[in-house]
Order: sequence, then C-alpha cells, then structure tokens
Amino acid sequence: MVRARDNWEKLVRATLKREQHRNAGQGHARVPSGIAGAVPPSLAQTTNIDLILQAADEVQSEDPNVARILCEQAYSMAQNLDPNSDGRGVLQFKTGLMSIIKQKLVKKDGVRIDRNRDIEYLWKFYQHYKQRHRVDDIQREEQRLQESGTFSSTTLGELKLRSSEMRKIIATLRALVEVLESLSKDADPGGVGGLIMEELRKIKKSSVTLSGELTPYNIIPLEAPSLTNPIRIFPEVKAAISAIRYTDQFPRLPAGFKISGQRDADMFDLLEFVFGFQKDNVRNQRENVVLMIANKQSRLGIPAETDPKIDEKTINEVFLKVLDNYIRWCRYLRIRLAWNSLEAINRDRKLFLVSLYFLIWGEAANVRFLPECICYIFHHMAKELDAILDHGEAAPAVSCITDDGSAKFLEKIICPIYQTLDAEAGRNNNGKAAHSAWRNYDDFNEYFWSPACFELHWPMRPDSPFLLKPKPSKRTKRFVEHRTFFICIESFHRLWIFLALMFQALTIIAFNHGHLNLNTFKTILSIGPSFAIMNFVKSFLDVLLTFGAYTTARGMAVSRLVIKFFWGGLTSVFVTYVYLKVLQERNSNSSDNSFYFRIYLLVLGVYAAIRLFLGLLLKFPACHALSEMSDQSFFQFFKWIYQERYYVGRGLYERMSDYCRYVAFWLVVLAVKFTFAYFLQASHCIKPLVEPTNIIIDLPSLTYSWHDLISKNNNNALTIVSLWAPVVAIYLMDILIFYTVMSAIVGGVSGARARLGEIRSIEMVHKRFESFPGAFVKNLVSPQIKRWDSQDMNKAYAAMFAPFWNEIIKSLREEDFISNREMDLLSIPSNAGSLRLVQWPLFLLSSKILLAIDLALDCKDTQTDLWNRICRDEYMAYAVKECYYSVEKILYSLVDNEGRLWVERIFREINNSIVEGSLVITLSLKKLPVVLSRLTALTGLLIRNDPELAKGAAKAVHDLYEVVTHELVSSDLRENLDTWNILARARDEGRLFSKIVWPNDPEIKELVKRLHLLLTVKDSAANVPKNLEARRRLEFFSNSLFMDMPSAKPVSEMLPFSVFTPYYSETVLYSTSELQKENEDGISILFYLQKIFPDEWENFLERIGRGASTGDAELQESSSDSLELRFWASYRGQTLARTVRGMMYYRRALMLQSFLESRSLGVDNYSQNNFITSQDFESSREARAQADLKFTYVVSCQIYGQQKQRKAPEAADIALLLQRNEALRVAFIHVDESTTDVNTSKVFYSKLVKADINGKDQEIYSIKLPGDPKLGEGKPENQNHAIIFTRGEAVQTIDMNQDNYLEEAMKMRNLLEEFHANHGLRPPSILGVREHVFTGSVSSLAWFMSNQETSFVTLAQRVLANPLKVRMHYGHPDVFDRIFHITRGGISKASRVINISEDIYAGFNSTLRLGNVTHHEYIQVGKGRDVGLNQIALFEGKVAGGNGEQVLSRDIYRLGQLFDFFRMLSFFFTTVGYYVCTMMTVLTVYIFLYGRAYLAFSGLDEDVSKNAKLQGNTALDAALNAQFLVQIGVFTAVPMIMGFILELGLLKAVFSFITMQLQLCSVFFTFSLGTRTHYFGRTILHGGAKYRATGRGFVVRHIKFAENYRLYSRSHFVKALEVALLLIVYIAYGYAEGGAVTYVLLTLSSWFLVISWLFAPYIFNPSGFEWQKTVEDFDDWTSWLLYKGGVGVKGDNSWESWWDEEQMHIQTLRGRILETILSARFFLFQYGVVYKLHLTGNNTSLAIYGFSWAVLVGIVLIFKIFTYSPKKSADFQLVLRFSQGVASIGLVAAVCLVVAFTPLSIADLFASILAFIPTGWGILSLAIAWKKIVWSLGMWDSVREFARMYDAGMGMIIFAPIAFLSWFPFISTFQSRLLFNQAFSRGLEISIILAGNKANVES
Repeated sequence: MVRARDNWEKLVRATLKREQHRNAGQGHARVPSGIAGAVPPSLAQTTNIDLILQAADEVQSEDPNVARILCEQAYSMAQNLDPNSDGRGVLQFKTGLMSIIKQKLVKKDGVRIDRNRDIEYLWKFYQHYKQRHRVDDIQREEQRLQESGTFSSTTLGELKLRSSEMRKIIATLRALVEVLESLSKDADPGGVGGLIMEELRKIKKSSVTLSGELTPYNIIPLEAPSLTNPIRIFPEVKAAISAIRYTDQFPRLPAGFKISGQRDADMFDLLEFVFGFQKDNVRNQRENVVLMIANKQSRLGIPAETDPKIDEKTINEVFLKVLDNYIRWCRYLRIRLAWNSLEAINRDRKLFLVSLYFLIWGEAANVRFLPECICYIFHHMAKELDAILDHGEAAPAVSCITDDGSAKFLEKIICPIYQTLDAEAGRNNNGKAAHSAWRNYDDFNEYFWSPACFELHWPMRPDSPFLLKPKPSKRTKRFVEHRTFFICIESFHRLWIFLALMFQALTIIAFNHGHLNLNTFKTILSIGPSFAIMNFVKSFLDVLLTFGAYTTARGMAVSRLVIKFFWGGLTSVFVTYVYLKVLQERNSNSSDNSFYFRIYLLVLGVYAAIRLFLGLLLKFPACHALSEMSDQSFFQFFKWIYQERYYVGRGLYERMSDYCRYVAFWLVVLAVKFTFAYFLQASHCIKPLVEPTNIIIDLPSLTYSWHDLISKNNNNALTIVSLWAPVVAIYLMDILIFYTVMSAIVGGVSGARARLGEIRSIEMVHKRFESFPGAFVKNLVSPQIKRWDSQDMNKAYAAMFAPFWNEIIKSLREEDFISNREMDLLSIPSNAGSLRLVQWPLFLLSSKILLAIDLALDCKDTQTDLWNRICRDEYMAYAVKECYYSVEKILYSLVDNEGRLWVERIFREINNSIVEGSLVITLSLKKLPVVLSRLTALTGLLIRNDPELAKGAAKAVHDLYEVVTHELVSSDLRENLDTWNILARARDEGRLFSKIVWPNDPEIKELVKRLHLLLTVKDSAANVPKNLEARRRLEFFSNSLFMDMPSAKPVSEMLPFSVFTPYYSETVLYSTSELQKENEDGISILFYLQKIFPDEWENFLERIGRGASTGDAELQESSSDSLELRFWASYRGQTLARTVRGMMYYRRALMLQSFLESRSLGVDNYSQNNFITSQDFESSREARAQADLKFTYVVSCQIYGQQKQRKAPEAADIALLLQRNEALRVAFIHVDESTTDVNTSKVFYSKLVKADINGKDQEIYSIKLPGDPKLGEGKPENQNHAIIFTRGEAVQTIDMNQDNYLEEAMKMRNLLEEFHANHGLRPPSILGVREHVFTGSVSSLAWFMSNQETSFVTLAQRVLANPLKVRMHYGHPDVFDRIFHITRGGISKASRVINISEDIYAGFNSTLRLGNVTHHEYIQVGKGRDVGLNQIALFEGKVAGGNGEQVLSRDIYRLGQLFDFFRMLSFFFTTVGYYVCTMMTVLTVYIFLYGRAYLAFSGLDEDVSKNAKLQGNTALDAALNAQFLVQIGVFTAVPMIMGFILELGLLKAVFSFITMQLQLCSVFFTFSLGTRTHYFGRTILHGGAKYRATGRGFVVRHIKFAENYRLYSRSHFVKALEVALLLIVYIAYGYAEGGAVTYVLLTLSSWFLVISWLFAPYIFNPSGFEWQKTVEDFDDWTSWLLYKGGVGVKGDNSWESWWDEEQMHIQTLRGRILETILSARFFLFQYGVVYKLHLTGNNTSLAIYGFSWAVLVGIVLIFKIFTYSPKKSADFQLVLRFSQGVASIGLVAAVCLVVAFTPLSIADLFASILAFIPTGWGILSLAIAWKKIVWSLGMWDSVREFARMYDAGMGMIIFAPIAFLSWFPFISTFQSRLLFNQAFSRGLEISIILAGNKANVES
C-alpha cells in the first residue's frame, strides 16, 4: 500500500512538472516551478494560493521549514474553499500538494514538528527576511522620492539594478504577511499575535512598497504607489491625478463606503457609489481618464511647478472631444443639453461628465454598438448626477437602485437593453433568416434618432415597445435590407439615370446620322420624359423597398415617400403628355407648330432649374452653409422632399478646392468615355446597327428555322434585342475601365510628386547615404531638441542619426536578415568622438583604401591630381581621411614618451607636406602596401582585446616604425629622424616602443576595430546586405526620409496611441512537432523554410552560436535553441508571434527616442553626452515609463480563457508571448459556469491580463458582461469587448497576420501628427497606412496576389484619398481617431451577415458621421496574404460575398444618396460598383453568346445578312472582343504597370509585366473574375455570405483533383462548360462572313475565359502534371465520387454529402423562383437544335419539339433501367436483367432503323447530345430548386444519380487533358518553372521541395 502511494505521488509530481515545463518559456521574469504553476482557476481567482506557493519555492533553499508552513497554509485555503474538490483539477492539485508537504516532513529526519509554534517561527523569519533585504530603507527612500518628485542619478542606477530582485522580495513578503495574518487569528494577542497585528496595521496604514508593488495595475499604479514604475512622478500624470481628486465641494460619501487600494478618494468613487458601476470598470476608466488628461496636457505644455495643475484649456478640449457626439445628438433632436452652457459648468463638473460618459461606455458591452443609445443613457444620468452634486450627501441614483438599496448600473440599465438585443439576434436563425425578419444593431440605434425615443422615459419602462421581446409576426425595422439587385439601382439611381439618358442621346444622334438640327434637337429632348419616368420608377422602388419598415418608420419619412411617389407620377405623365404633343406638332403640316414645344421647353427649364438649384444648394460646398442657415418652412419643405434627413450624413461636402479636384477628375473620365462612345461606339457599334435595325424591323419575309413564338409578328423584336443588348451592357460597364486608367495616371503622378520610388535599389542607397542623416534629423528628430553649436553640422547630424540607424541594423540582425559581418559593415560609428570628419558605415568604404593605394601606386602626377582622382569617389575620399586620422589617433594612444614624439613628428611632417602640396615627394607611395600590411598586423592584434598580446603589439609598432622611417618617408626626413637625439637614444637603449598602452577607451577600441575592417575588407560591399527583404526595408526607409511628413514631436508631447489585434484560434507559435511534421510529400515546415530562406537560416545558426552544419536534432537538445528555432520559424509565417514582435517595435522605438531625448523625470534636460548613445536604453526606467504613457498594445484573444481551461497549446504560447513582452496585454472573455439541479447558467466577464513577476497571468481588470457578447459576426464583438482596455487618442487596428519593423515604428509619432494637419474641411478621423505584402516572394501566384494587393493599398488608395475623397477603411492597418470612433459606435459593425465585412463599415460610419479618411505612404506595415489558389479563391469569395451584403446595407444606400453626384461616382466604382461591373463583364459574354445562339438557332444570322446584303455584325463583335480583353487586361495591368514604373523604374516595370504575362497572370486574373462574379451574384440572389477560413500556412503542395473540383465546380466549371456549349453552337449553326478566321477573332476571348475557368486550378497546382500524382488524383476522385453519403459524412469524403451542401443556399421561395427563371436558359439549346436536325427538315411545328421531349424521357428511362440499384432489385433480379437486355436490343435496333430509313445522320446524333446535355442540367437545376416537391414524388434518388453522372462527365472532360499532358515529363518541368520562377530566380532549391524529402531521407 505504501509503495502504491509512493508511486502515485511520483506520478503526480512528474505530471505537475511536465505540465509546468509544457507551459514554461523564456520570459522577462522567473518561471514558476513545482506545483505553484498548477493552481486550478477556481482556486486562483479568489485566493492568493499561487502567490503563497511561489513564495514557498523562493524560500525553500533558505528555510525548508518556512516552505512547509506556507504549503500547509495553501492546502488549508484550498480545502476551505472547495472541501469536496468539485472544481476542475482541484482533486489532482490537492493530492499533489499533499505529497509535497509529506516530502518536506520526511526531510525533517523524524524531528517532531510543533505546529503551535509555526507562527512564531514564521514571524522571526519574516523579520529576518525583511531586515536582510532592507525593505524599510526602501520604503523610506520611496517616500523621499515621492515627496521630492525626482530621482538622483545614483539612486536611479541602483533602482534599475535592484528592480527585478526587489519585486521578487516584495512578492515573498506579501505571501508571508498573508499567511501570518491567517495564523494570527488563533495566536495570543498579547504575544506574537499582537506584534503581527501591529505590523499589519502599519502596513495597511502607510503607503508601503510591500503592497504597492504587487497590486495589479495596467499602466499607472493608481491603487498603490510603485517604486519600480516612476510614471506617477511625471508632472502631467501627477496633475491629472490631482485634477480628479475628491474635494470638500463634492457630496459626502457614506462612512461605510470603502476606497479601494491605498489612494485618496476621487470623482470615480462618487460615481461608483451613486450609479453602481463595477469596481474594475471604475479602475479601468480612472486610468483611462487620467492618461487622457495627462497626455492632452503634455501637448499644451508640461507643468513645471512643484504642485502641477491641469490647464483649463486641457479640460475643455477633453470635454468637447468626448462629448461631441452627445452635443450633436441633442442639437439634432432639438433638446436641451444636460448642462445650461459650457461657461456655466466648472472644470470639476466637466471632469465628472467625461468620467460618467466613459464609465457608461466601459460597462455598456454590446450596447456600445448603439452610440446614440449611450447618448440617451448619458443624457439622463448626467441630469441625475447634476442633482446629486448639488446636495451635501451622496445617495444612489433612482435609475440604478436595486431591491437591496444599492445601485447596480449593469443590472438596471444595460441588461434590459442587452436582453432585447439578444432576443432579436435569436431571430436571425444563425444568419439564415431574411434581414427583414429581425432588428439588427443599426435598427436599435436608429430608434434614438427620433424624439420618440424619450417615450422610453427614465428610468426606462420595462413595458416599453423598445424593450419588449420581438413578436414573430411584427416587423420593427427602420431600414429593410431587401435581397435584390433593385436596391443597387435605388442606391445609385442618379448614375443609372445619367447613363441611360446619355445613351439615349447618343443613339438618337446615331439614328439621325449625326445631323444636329431642330428635329434632332426635339428628338433629343425625349430625355425629358425619360428622366421623369425614371425618377418615378425610383420613387416606386423607394415605396416598394421600404416595405417592412412602415410600421416603425417615422410619419414624416412615410409622408415623404408618398408625396414623392405621387409627384413623380404626375410629373412623368404631364411631361410625357406635353412631349407627345410636341411630336404631333412636328408631324403636322400646321404653320404654327411650336406652341407645345415652347410650353415643353418652359416646363423642362423650370423643372431643371429647380433640380439644379436644390442640387447645388445641398451638394455644392459653397452653397451648403446657406442651406443650413435657412429656416424658411417653404424652403425646408422642398429641401426635405429632395433629400431625406438623417442623423448621419448631414453635411457630406468638402471644401471647394477638394470639390473642384474630384469634379475635374470625373469630368475628364466622362469626357473620354462619351467621346469614345460617340466616335467609336457610335461610329463603329451604334451607327452600323441603325440601318440593320431599320431593315430588320421592315423585313416581313425573314425565314425562321424554328417555331418562332415572339419575334415574327412583332417586327423581329428578339433579333433587335440580340443585336443591341451587348452594346448596352458594354456601355454600362466600360466607365470602370476609363476610371481605372485615369486613376492609374493620377495615382502615378501624385506618387511621383510625393517622391515615392526615388530610391529603388541598394546602389541608390549607397549613393545618397550621405544625405540620410540630415533628412532623418529634419523629419524624425524633434525640433525642440537643442542642436549643437557645431561648425560641422554634417557630423552633428551623423551623431544624431547613428544610434537610430544602428538600432535598425541591430533589429535586422535580430531578425536574421543579415549576418554578423554584414551588421558590422552596415553599422555607423557614433561620430561623437574627437575625429575630425564624419565616419560612414563600412559598407560604403569597404575596399576603398585598397583602391586608393592602387591609384597612388599608378600616380605619376602631382598631389592635387592624385587627390582629385580619389575624390571622384566621395566615399573613397572619406575612407582615406578616416584611415589617416584613425592611424594618428590610435598610434598616439598606444605609445608614450619618445614613441609619442615620433608619432607627432611624423604626422606633423606629413601634414606640412599636404599643405605644401609635396606629399608625393615627401612619401614614397610605392611603399604604401608595406605600410598597410604592418598596420593590418597591428590592428589584428589589438582587436583581439587580450592585453597579454601587448608584447606582440609592441613589436608590430616597431616594425611599422622601421617601415615608415626607412622606407616610406623621403631621405631628407629619414636623416632628420635618424639623427634626432631623443629618438636615437631611446632606440639605442631599447626603450623605443618597448611598452604599449593597451587600448581601454571605448572610442579607441571602436577606432581600432573599424580601422582593421577598413584595411582588411577587400571584396566590394555593393551587395551588402544580400538579403532581399533587408534591402527592400532599407530602400523604403531611406526613400521615406525625403517624403513630406509632419515634424516629430518629443515623445513626451506626442499623441498617445494603442495597437489593437483581434485573435481567435489561429497559429500563435509553431510547435516543435508542427515544424517537424511531414506532409504526404515528406516536406516539413522547417525543411520548407530552410530551403526557401537559406541565408536567413545560416544567419540564425550564427546568431545562436551554432555551425552551418548543425542538424535539427542537435537544436532540439538545447531547450533555449529549440525555443529560438520555434520563434525563427514562426516569424516567417503568418502567426500571432510575428505580429506581436512587430507591434512591440513601437514601444522599442519610443523607448529609444525618449532615451535619446533625455527627458528626465519632470524636467527636460537635453545634452550632447546623453544624446549620442543608445546603450542600455531598454533598461532605462524613465524611457520605459514614457513609452508606456504613450503606447498600449492589446491583443483580444476571445477564447483564451477556454484555451487555458482545456490546456490548449495556443494558451501556453500566448502566455509565453506575455512573458517575453512586458507591455503586452491580453483581453479575453471568461465564462463562469454554475450548475444547479435545474439548469446551467453562465456568467461572462471581459478580462485583461498581463504577465506578473513570476511569468504567470495576472488579472488586471475583470468586468462582468450582461451576457454572451457574441450576438453578431463574432470578430466585431471580440474587438468591442476589449476596446475598453485601449488607451490614447488613436488606435491602430492590426490583424494577426501582419508585421511591423523598427524603422517604420520610428515614424509613428510623425504619422499621429497627421490628425492635426490640414487635410480638408474636417480633421482626419482615420489615417490610412500603406501595406507591404510579405508573402509574394516565392510562387507566381503569391507574386500575382502581392502585386494586385500592393497596387490597391498604394496607388488605388492614394487616389481614393486624394483627389476623390472617398477612401474608406479596408481592414488593417489604419489608425483611428479613438475618441471619435468609440463615441460613435466603435471601429466596426457587428450585425449578423449584413456586416460580414465588418471592417469596411467603420469607414462608412466615419464618413457618414463627418469624418475624414486620409492615406499616407511614408510609413508601411507588413501584411500576409493567401499564397495558394484555393486560399486566394476563398479569400476573394469572402470579400465578394461581403460586397454583396454591402449592396443591401443602409450605409451604402445613404452614402449613394447623400454624396454629391461626382463623389457618388467615386464611391460607387471603388466599392460595390467594382463588383457590379465585374459581374456585368461576365454577363456581357453571356448576353453576346446567347444572342448569337438565338440568331444561329432561328436562322436569322444568315438570312438577314443575305436578304439585306449586310456585312454581318463584325463591328459589334470586334467591339465586344476588344472590351472584354480590355476588361481583363486594364483592370489588373494598368495600376500594376504604373506602380511598377513608379517604384521599380521603367525597364524593371516592363520586364516585370512581361514576366507576369509569361507566367500566365492573365489566366489567374480571368479565373479570379469568375470567383468574384459567382460569390457576389449568389450573395445578392440567395445570401449565404460567411467568413471563410482560408488558412495562412505555407502552400507549396499538390492539391488533389477532387478538392479542386469540389471548390470550383459550381463557381467556374459549370459556367465555363456552358460558355463552351454556346461557342460550339455558334460554330455549328452560326454565320460569319469571313469564315473560320472571323469566328476565331470573335470568340478568342471567350475561349480564353473557358480555358482559364476550367484549367487554372490545375495549371497553378504544384506537380499538377506529374504522372504519379495524376494517377493518385484519379483514384481519389473516383473514390470520392462513388462514396455514398450518410449521417456525419463530410463533403470532403463523399460526393453525395458535398452535393447536398452545394444546395444549402437555396432556402426561400424567392430564391427558388429566381433559380427557376435563370435555369430556363438551358432549354434554349434543345429548342434550337431540334429544328436544325436533318431529321426534321424544314418542319417548324411545335410537335417536333414535343417529340424531342419524348425521346429525352425514353433516354432517361433507359438510363434508369441500367443504373437501378442492385440492393433495391434483390427480389427481382431476373426481371431487371431481362428488362436491361430487351432495352439494349431495342435501343440498338431503333438507332439502326432511324439512321437507315430516315434523314437522321451521325451528325444529328452528336447534335442531339448537344441539345440534351443542357436540357438535363436545366431539369436538374429545377429539381434542386424545388427539392421538397421532387422528394415528395419519390424521385430524389433518381435526380441524385443523374447529378452524379453529370459531375462524372464534367470531371472527365477536365481530367482528360490533364492526364494526356502528364504523359510528357517536360510539361511538369515547364509548369514548375512557370509557378516558381521567383524562387528559381533567387537560386532556391524549389525542386527539392517539389520532389519531396522522402527520397532524400531514405537515401
């Protein structure tokens, strides 16, 4: 039994140790050991058990008995808290802890333990421990420092050294105190117990370090002072804390109200008591407000007095900024503010109101998405607060008071609103319900845009309609997002009306042969009735699409719709009637035929004048202010009719200069478009169709080869439609082409003006490096820093520049982009020494000395000529000078006495020779190589830093002396030196150079090292750095120094900001197993990275001190090397670790900048000595505090709590990141579950944690939520719950696949100053930031995607911001005005489905609320993108689906309605319009080909041409063909080419573009065209937009055929085969004047589309044409196709399951009807082909078509007989086989008889197949649409089998060419080169990766 117990205890210990090691990592603090790291969450949340166990570990070696006492106390606490061990992991924890206690008892060697004396023993240890570590002295020092407000340099240095150790001591003392306090309850009060109680009173009474250091805090230790964090001593922080301090003027708090922590009462305590805010919410917002006030004050000036105060201006600015939206809301609703006037409230009231607002916002949870709801709550609570402040006693507010008399804001105010939101969210059926069936966040918020919201009363009535649970039958929408394309027409009706009217005018001109006379003018005036009718249609759409919102819409809004509807109807009828009269007058023979014409002109003139007047007044910037000023009811009525009034969107106009710029842009675009339309389309498209149109209408004798149902008796109407439809479609969509070209030109010009791309190669970096320091100081160094009074400003600038540049180079080395040698070459000397010139990096000077010596050896001229030749290379001149001065200084420092005299004499003589110009006479230049070798030998010894080599160094100096004296100098000088008595005596006595002063001065050491490199580096440094990424970064950074940017403020005065990253469950850090896990080809991630980044792998091994031949197994032997390997790999993927490292560069940059600015605590003190060195800046307590004051990084890890509970590796990795980054904060949603007999309840908390001194999570804030925050899309709520923990005036949104760089982080404070720069009528609310896509370096696909993305995030957004003023927010990494956005709904929208692209709505919302979005390209952030075709397709499908939902949204509708016309054009074509035009491009192909098919089937194609002697429709065809090619080419090519030219140069741009074309980029972009069209169209038709996880791994692997087929079957393959069928129909039955050549020219682009859509997934599939892979793919595909589905079987495994999943989007009756209508097109083929058969002759009877259906039914029955399931026919096998035999014989006989005795030909059989295939697909589509009916008829199994047959056939059509090409090995080789040309160009071993690693391993 004892042995079993011992084994159990060993097992427990081993388990706990293993668990601890698994979660451990290298952090900034110690890692918990033993059982201390395994405390269950249920125990750790409410006690300090973990802290006590940590202390036990700490004192174990010092006093095991104390460790035993602590462990026993921890066990007692755990037992008292959970006696039954019900909590998760509690039983295991107790068992393990008890085993450890028993071990400690055993180690006492049988000595009896008297536990009654434990308290005395512990008390003595406590006193001894406290005395030994001088805790009392530290407390007194802290008190003194707090009183003085300054640190002495000595004390500060000591604090830096003692900080970490002191925190450990304090943690141990705190644990000892807690245990003593617990034990003292049973102790004698007169003995030790009394002493302990006195000590406890002393601790609690005084502001002691003991509790202050360990009290959890975020940035500022407000609850208790902290000695290790000096941030509270900053004057602005002290002033801010003082500003919110409680005064006697405030109401008295109850005596029983407890002030948390060790601080004085303040305003927040009163608000907490009155309204019942949660304590942690109060703590959080207290810090938020203090930081906001302090940082605002620092910009106005740091208080210098002893007792610093906040300026009144600071308070006013904060007050107006925070409450700006509330003030606007009150003005809109015309209600009084909560205060009478700004002047009437004092600064304390203003701070109270700001604090109240933030406390409401901080606890509002999901209600934060309702900004005007928060305004409503604040409005009433501010009034309550005002009344309370006027009383002497504080009392709980009536609105928040609960049954027990206390106030609880969350329970009384937020929970009722949340419950209503939750109930509504439940009605969306997990995103499947129609938008009209439930209220989203916007619907709730817009309730507060009306004065009716005050019907809620205050406190809010529970029976209010707003708070009632929704009724299924009642719609309460404010705006209904109807799923229809009509909403796009309604939102942008002005665009469609404009295009329609212009097309009408152009067509009229064409029909009048270009003659402009009175009759033509009258005809053109028909646009009047057209305009009126289309406006009426728009009014009708308004009425129709508002259906569902009438019951809750405001009466005024409904009235406006009705008035506009009837007014539109009346005006359209009247204008049309008058115009018809005008036409009658024109056709009459009356002499006076202008009466109605004059009336018509008058009507049109008045109508146009009114529209123009209102348009100008409401949209024209100069007139808009006038419209706002007018209160005339008559005028307001017309203004209201013209434009609906919303709370948002009022004042959407720009300043006049901006307006003129974007108007000019669009005038040029429209002028070019309509010029093209008139002179090309009208002359070569529209005009040629005029005559054929007239002839076709007039021809009565056209012969139809089929049974015509419509056209024959209606002037051949469908023929006219088939001719004109493609032209109309092209006309509507080609404006996007002209916009694209124009934006590329404008973007290129503006980019060139911004000086982008001036430095585009490392050679240019070399050439312009000399100007970098000046540019750096100008832009990135604060102008307030005192400049040196130096005559050589170049050296001063270089000294300022050096520490920053060196830190950049150091970061490149840390990231393994450069080697140690490259780091030495790239580093710049400090330039702070006494050397009389600027010292440049060695990579500029390498080999220059050797080249200069070669010039000297060849010199046959004078000194001047030699120097002029050297100076042709300015860096050679710098190298020569530096070498000369360095040798002088080094030699002078090495020797003494006579030796020093010799050095002085030699250099004096040389200097004199230089002055006299006789250097070539004084020195024998031929001997310079010998001198160089002696110098090299000397420096080689000195750099080894070993004083024992002094003797060798002395000999080297002596050798140098001999060479110089007897060989280098001239004979005259040699004689003088030899006869110099002092020197000769020392030489004779052996004293000359006998003793060397070994260099210890850092400056001399640096000179020696640098001189040695200068003399020995012989190879050229033109290729330094070698790494392409390092080059790119240095090039961009260097180029950005010369771009315009705001001046940098000192760190103390810069705008504070936060970085915010949402994270769910993506990869945090690659584990060792993940790195070594091989895929099916034997390729591991680590192997892949080693081959793709070989130079970085070598640099990594060099950095960790390993050889180049070190294997993976050797690295795993060392835990530190293994961890470094994990980080190295993770930093090259799209991981959270990479993102965190990049974002923490902001803090590092701020610490460096602050340190170099030498901002002392409270006093600015800049000096040269402090400015030139960056050594130990990261350990500077002041710099760290200053950085924390300005920068916060919060990662919102939504399910981190759940990951910790299930011990997921992601949780351990996140904890590791917390340990390595002390400023990192992690927010997450914690769920507390409590189970009763009835049900399980969950309580949700929003928590913020950081790493404590032990490396464990330390909870900072825990704020209870009203319920599950995930009511919408998830990601926005993940951001929303954590945004309350951000700080500062700006917040940068960063996705978890992004990166940042130190050199870019240095420019952040410049970027933040853009918020105060002049960017238009309004200050910026969002700063757009340039992105660099870092995933485009290997495969061609990644390169294509990278180029496409880069052109969008640079050139396109540059134009969107200026001149078009319509840049929105397109995701990350934009910088938001934090206060602006958090008071207006946040940084994203969260409603389910409609806000699937949640980020872009932040831009919409910001613009509607009068924000201003800018774009800046002098700073960039890294961005990862999808690199495989499937990943790219999923991503583009997600974006396209999101745009489909955007079309339906109210934001798009309002922006489309409220923008002026030209800005509306910009907005449309840069958002949803791009996808609309993309879809129209594909539709144009369909329209053209179906029109051609109609003409071919009907026989009119040939008949019209022959009868009317027309030349065919070649002009139309050519136009269409050109347009389609332009669509594919221009959309992607022009912006990319312009971007290439701008940033690479013309030649490289041309080369890159040609390379892309050779790598089939057009195939890729054409394929993407289909992806976007499919998902965009399907989303609008059926919905189903959803987040698609694309995966962010490394994709160089073969994708199986079946996987590609599943993904692209319905989006591409079906559509491509349909187009192919249409092309076959055209070639089979169509008529072309020029025969085959004409056919090829007309259909080339269409065939290109077919091939691209069918084969792109296989062309871009690695190893797609390797025979072995092809065979395996075929087996896999057939297995998948034939595998039966079932319950739980996924679509990846079974065709049946996949087929069922593909039908899920058809859910509604409307969707089924639309699918039915769209599927009807497939029946055209059979209807047309059947009349073209030889069998039918010229018979056009409908009976022929009916007979074809009989044949089809027969074929289906035969198919059914042969495919009948054997399982189902088990009982009648004989009958089935007999039937199959008879059917076979009958079928063969029937075919033979028909061929023999009828005109049926073999060609007819193939034509029949051509007819029946699309018909069968059409039937399948209808069956799927009406699945329930088919199922009820028992025919579903048959439909499934037919569908399987179709998929098998499609698969074989696609697979056959792949299999054929796979026979030829060179095809696979060619494909590899095609896909991975980027890798081959870099010399990478991509072939090894493609071939797989298994063969290598096996061999």
